[in-house]
Amino acid sequence: MMEFFTPEALSALLQVIMIDLVLAGDNAIVIGLAAAGLPKEQRSKAILVGIIAATVLRIGFALATTQLLQIVGLLLAGGVLLLWVCWKMWRELRTPHQHEDEANEALQNADLNADGTVAGGAPRKTFSQAAWQIVIADVSMSLDNVLAVAGAAHEHPEVLIFGLVLSIALMGIAASFIARLLNRHRWIAYVGLAVILYVSLEMIWRGYHEIAPYIAG
Repeated sequence: MMEFFTPEALSALLQVIMIDLVLAGDNAIVIGLAAAGLPKEQRSKAILVGIIAATVLRIGFALATTQLLQIVGLLLAGGVLLLWVCWKMWRELRTPHQHEDEANEALQNADLNADGTVAGGAPRKTFSQAAWQIVIADVSMSLDNVLAVAGAAHEHPEVLIFGLVLSIALMGIAASFIARLLNRHRWIAYVGLAVILYVSLEMIWRGYHEIAPYIAG
């Protein structure tokens, strides 16, 4: 238990908490955007489906994390995947707030910008279209979340377990609140982006050294 309070473990824990906060909020915004184009009566159902799917996927990926990371080359691939996530997040943070406002209106089912509509500017779509968008996004982002947590918590299994439980709890309970928080305080998202970038580069470095003997041999 005392290993949890070593400087290295506490540093990994802080990284994991920041990763979980940012990716849970980012996932919620994606779910809100996908649901924004639905009629009001279908919106809440689509958001609920999205949050449940994300939670189940995180549990599934978390259960397989230890086995997955034993595969030679997956650490490198995961680092490259997270690097792409960083680029995507950077582009999202540099774009206007309009789409995020629509996502937050859908998540809260409220007219936040006082234009007389709830997510009125979002393109219309069917429930099946929104559901597929949400499920595909959930698969990608849940894998990103689990890999990022595993990368940050390496050699600290207790931090890995805490981080995965926290990511599941945040997605299931507080995702909408975190999405609003990140939209209101953009600096939190930038700090999270920096942490994820650091983790991705470290995973690429460690992954390269993992496969180097196989390349040389």
